[in-house]
Amino acid sequence: QVQLVESGGGLLQPGGSLRLSCVAPRSIFIRYVMSWYRQAPGKQRDLVAAIGSGGSTNYADSVKGRFTISRDNAKNTVYLQMNSLKPEDTAVYYCNVHVAGIGYWGQGTQVTVSS
Repeated sequence: QVQLVESGGGLLQPGGSLRLSCVAPRSIFIRYVMSWYRQAPGKQRDLVAAIGSGGSTNYADSVKGRFTISRDNAKNTVYLQMNSLKPEDTAVYYCNVHVAGIGYWGQGTQVTVSS
């Protein structure tokens, strides 16, 4: 079992910024791609951003230029910096890692963008 612990969600106005954090076990963190997904009410869970162990990144088109994924290897933590937030970014955000074909998820953290 791989435990991922997320934090940082909240309620904010359009145009605001927020940073999410996800702590993973070190043995997993240093070897595997870490990702952030999100799921809005009534919609499927979609990939937001991912970062490899070497630091390579990829993003969903909808967040390019606004979100930044990064990792702190000393803290076993992956971050998602979200800027210029829009109401359509409202969702539960999940941290994810795939290990040996099995996907592990954090508990999710709610992000609500509303005026």
